[in-house]
Amino acid sequence: MIYLFEYLAPAILLLAIVISAIRILKEYERGVIFFLGRFQKVKGPGLIIVIPVIQKMVRVDLRVVTYDIPTQDVISRDNVTVHVSAVLYFRVVDPERAIIQVEHYFNATSQLAQTTLRSVLGQHDLDEMLSQRDKMNADIQNILDEQTASWGIKVTNVEIKHVDLNESMIRAIAKQAEAERERRAKIIHAEGELQASEKLLQAANVMSRNPQTLQLRYLQTLNDISSENASTIVFPLPMEILNAFSKDMPVKGEEEQ
Repeated sequence: MIYLFEYLAPAILLLAIVISAIRILKEYERGVIFFLGRFQKVKGPGLIIVIPVIQKMVRVDLRVVTYDIPTQDVISRDNVTVHVSAVLYFRVVDPERAIIQVEHYFNATSQLAQTTLRSVLGQHDLDEMLSQRDKMNADIQNILDEQTASWGIKVTNVEIKHVDLNESMIRAIAKQAEAERERRAKIIHAEGELQASEKLLQAANVMSRNPQTLQLRYLQTLNDISSENASTIVFPLPMEILNAFSKDMPVKGEEEQ
């Protein structure tokens, strides 16, 4: 029995070492292998062997990470305080650099995203924040992608979710929009008046050159008045008729003579 235990103990120990050396990496995982503290290679996916004590493996997930950037207080270029939140999408493309070049690449990327968001939005006016989100998303993504490239990180997308304003600013924007609508309405009305006056001037010039058109207009007006259900109709009398009557009537002094 004692001899059997002497043979089984090393076998069990060897089996435990072999089992502990086996690692299984999924399709989206990679293992960064260190040999006596020095980088050796990147392995995976599948079954790999890691020698205990001598080798050490660090798992790295290659899937896209979704990170909700916390709400940031941003002061715009026109000195308006807004509360901005965004979402960041990134993934590891180089496991070696992600482990060796930076400590905790996730924390480093998230902190960089927050500072970059405040910096980029602070260079724009409030109107640009509300109307040019696509441009600002692209600017933030390019800056983050450039700075995280040395860490083996690829920033795939940045989306600004909310730009929140305080109540006083919302009321001020509403008043500004109302004033803008009134201004446009007045401009449209003034343009209509200008066009109408130009047409009236053209019509007056045509009538002055052709007196017959004035008579036709006079007759058309009489026709329009007669078609209406009115108890009293006032007929305009042309000045030419009055002048004709005044020429035919004798002066009072001449009648007495």
